[in-house]
Amino acid sequence: ELHMQNVCSLYRGSSGDRWFVAIVTTIVLIDVGFSCNKIVEALSTIAKDPNSIDAILITHEHSDHIKGLSTISHKFDIPVFATRETFDAMPTQTEKISNKNINYFYPDEKFNINDLEITPFSIPHDAANPCGFTINNEKHQLSIATDIGHMTNDIVKHLEGSELLLLESNYDTEVLKCCKYPFHLKARIAGSTGHLSNTMSGKTISYLLKNSNLNTAILGHLSKESNFPELAYQTVVDELLANNCNTDSINLSVASRELPGKLIKL
Repeated sequence: ELHMQNVCSLYRGSSGDRWFVAIVTTIVLIDVGFSCNKIVEALSTIAKDPNSIDAILITHEHSDHIKGLSTISHKFDIPVFATRETFDAMPTQTEKISNKNINYFYPDEKFNINDLEITPFSIPHDAANPCGFTINNEKHQLSIATDIGHMTNDIVKHLEGSELLLLESNYDTEVLKCCKYPFHLKARIAGSTGHLSNTMSGKTISYLLKNSNLNTAILGHLSKESNFPELAYQTVVDELLANNCNTDSINLSVASRELPGKLIKL
């Protein structure tokens, strides 16, 4: 039994997404961007049995977020929560999930999984009805927000009050311009329904550090071609300094692309 809130990045990058959240006794996976076997293996590194997963939350239907979804739900009989539009947009996955495990949620409508209260919120991304999540129990609150084309006041409101934030820091503007992606993909990434730059990620974290009780930020969903972990980290630190934030008051890290992260206790 976990007596604290544990959060762990199982893998994080634009090639596959998966987050693990355990608060006291409830275990939730957010997005399943890898094969079922890889997930089971990653869970074993933090001594977690897939049979103990209470729910899977899906942010949106892009393949790097749902690859292993139907297999793991089917194999371990796990309920899946997503918007109706997201289920409709991933028919091959949806038809393999048993009906009793399909659960709809709606942006801004809270729902509960055991002792967790989950608030999904809309994000600007080129998907059917994409969402981020704020999750809390009576003691702690955390937020997960990736695949964000641009930051909005509404998203910031949802992030306020969380002590831990996983935030997208997808690309560096200059590296994106020079990388080998075709022009249309570069335009999509930098567009208003694409991804969040390191600079905007830093500005968001600076604001929250000054205006709410944020103390841990993890940068996620880094692009392989148009970013580097050191660059994302440094850009965010530079933004914090430019905004006169006390960098000692935040635990900042970058989620690894290949390896499961450390279990973070709040």
